[in-house]
Amino acid sequence: MVAFGKKLKESQIQEWQGYYINYKLLKKKVNRYAQQLEIGAQDHHYVLKDFSRMLDSQIEKIVLFLLEQQGQLANRLCDLRQQHDVILQLSNGGSKICELQEAYRGVGHDLLRLLFFVEMNAIGLRKILKKFDKRFGYRFTNYYVKTRANHPYSQLRQVFRHVGIGAVVGAISRNLADLQDHQGNYVSIYDQPALSHPDPIVHSIKAAVNKLSNSTNFLEFLGKHAFIMQDDLRSPFGDDVAEQRYHFMSLLLNLVNTFLYMVNTYIIVPTADDYSLSLGAAATVCGVVIGSMAVAQVFSSVYFSAWSNRSYLRPLVFSSIVLLIGNTLYALAYDLNSIVVLLVGRLFCGLGSARAVNRRYISDCVPHKLRMRASAGFVSASALGMACGPALACLFQTDFKIYKLTFNQETLPGWIMAISWLIYLLWLSISFREPPQEIKEDIIPQEVRAGTVVNYAVENGITRPLLLNTEPKQGENGDQEYDDGEEESCEKTRKPVTSIVSAYRLLTPSVKVQLLVYFMLKYAMEILLAEASVITAYYFIWSTNSVAIFLACLGLTVLPVNIIVGTYISNMFEERQVLLASEIMVLIGILLSFHIGIPYSVPQYVGSALITFVSAEVLEGVNLSLLSRVMSSRLSRGTYNGGLLSTEAGTLARVIADGTITLSGYFGVAKLLNATLVPSLFICISSIIATCFTYNSLY
Repeated sequence: MVAFGKKLKESQIQEWQGYYINYKLLKKKVNRYAQQLEIGAQDHHYVLKDFSRMLDSQIEKIVLFLLEQQGQLANRLCDLRQQHDVILQLSNGGSKICELQEAYRGVGHDLLRLLFFVEMNAIGLRKILKKFDKRFGYRFTNYYVKTRANHPYSQLRQVFRHVGIGAVVGAISRNLADLQDHQGNYVSIYDQPALSHPDPIVHSIKAAVNKLSNSTNFLEFLGKHAFIMQDDLRSPFGDDVAEQRYHFMSLLLNLVNTFLYMVNTYIIVPTADDYSLSLGAAATVCGVVIGSMAVAQVFSSVYFSAWSNRSYLRPLVFSSIVLLIGNTLYALAYDLNSIVVLLVGRLFCGLGSARAVNRRYISDCVPHKLRMRASAGFVSASALGMACGPALACLFQTDFKIYKLTFNQETLPGWIMAISWLIYLLWLSISFREPPQEIKEDIIPQEVRAGTVVNYAVENGITRPLLLNTEPKQGENGDQEYDDGEEESCEKTRKPVTSIVSAYRLLTPSVKVQLLVYFMLKYAMEILLAEASVITAYYFIWSTNSVAIFLACLGLTVLPVNIIVGTYISNMFEERQVLLASEIMVLIGILLSFHIGIPYSVPQYVGSALITFVSAEVLEGVNLSLLSRVMSSRLSRGTYNGGLLSTEAGTLARVIADGTITLSGYFGVAKLLNATLVPSLFICISSIIATCFTYNSLY
């Protein structure tokens, strides 16, 4: 493609100049928007709508010209097809075949020009969207691409799906293959796709199409999944190095670690109240038993995040050992008759939370093309562990002793998890491969060097020749000084923060509201799950098996709900609309959960719990998506990253929720339900009000 670009004549470029995306005009418009916002002349809502309108106009111009050129190529191919049919009827049409082949090659060269045109515009569109995001501090790209790409009359689809171009490529390839004498017969590419000597122009076209796909696939990905893979969110090692660092078994071990930890978290929930009673404590102490793990996780998330900067294997080994010790102490507490040992065991389990390492491994060591699948695997492993934990508790309805050790429904979760972590530790020691940690700052990724030519052309105007130039760019009207400053600013914004104070200073009001929403949903879910055994035993006299089945069924809704949201709801509504609607549904679920006046029934409890839990799950997915777009790019890497902040917010919510259950227990089990729901109601209403105030900034 670059070679072809070098061969383009100035007159050919000038001929299509008016149909390229006007990058300089859009760039100046972005600068003008920034000035207007600084002096208060315009608001963000106007800027977003006006810039969207300008982009729509630019894309419409590109697409209509593209369709016109495709039509001209199609007419030429149609004429050549008629000549082709005539020549095939001739017995001695060798010279005519050569002429026809040259005619098809001519169409191929013009197609290369058109492919170049599409690629230049796709890159120009990508660059102006990224520039807009960087200047204004929030993710306009996701809003724009998602709303345009998923519309039934989308013109943006023509830019990145290029179906018409594919048909032209197919016609040229097929006819050139038909005209090639292969083993004495005219062969079709459909019968023998891999010809031994395909025409050189076909090679060039395929290379151009592949390069175009690399430039535009990210847009299609955004349209389908509403997920932005920016340069700041890529692996800091580059895709080539990530390929070398990638090891499937190591990735699998990280996913197993995620699964086991979630099982470890929820396997004790159905029996925590009984265990507390067995040790002489109140049933509501189960809140402290469950929450002690979350308390420790507040601290473990930080040191594991920092540790993953240097190693992946050592933190995982440490995590497995600590979890092995913690579960053993949890199981021994019964025979030692010590609530202190029980709590210490759960604290050790929290100190072994290596989810920060699991996420970091996927981000740093999985190639870009596999990262989406790995991330989906992480979510699936978490959801499966959440469902399997309570389900496993159903299987432990037994009571026996071996020597002085008791094995019953209260201690077996600890013993089973201790054995599981021991097996995992042995597997980890044998199969995990530590990826190399060398990072060379002065190495520029190959894809960046390869994109220099096209990026140079987009920055400096389409009329400039596409020559690989190592000298500084010379823009017009003083653009050079602004661009240099912008590049230096970009370098600064890429540096990760080095302290929690610095991270907090980067939190905009929109980010703080989204963290509040995340806190709210985690608080509501923890209240629901942690007190389920106490509430159901008091109101409905449910057995441990019934509680376990109920919690497992709730956990099993996670994946189907996320599939529905990702496939259908996110394509029908804006994410901020789904966010607000989900918050209102959580509020409705909380209101329906209160016990006021009438006798409390199983349908009321199960129905309200299902509404609350499912709505919170929908809310979590949308909230994290919005959070990733409104959060500063400096929080995408390093120890104090956005993932750590959201994890800390969620963990803190769980700690406070479990503490609320224990404190409310002093008022008696009869008042426990309403006493724990009042804080949930207050926090939920606060988050809805805060969301309404920042609604217009959530794109």
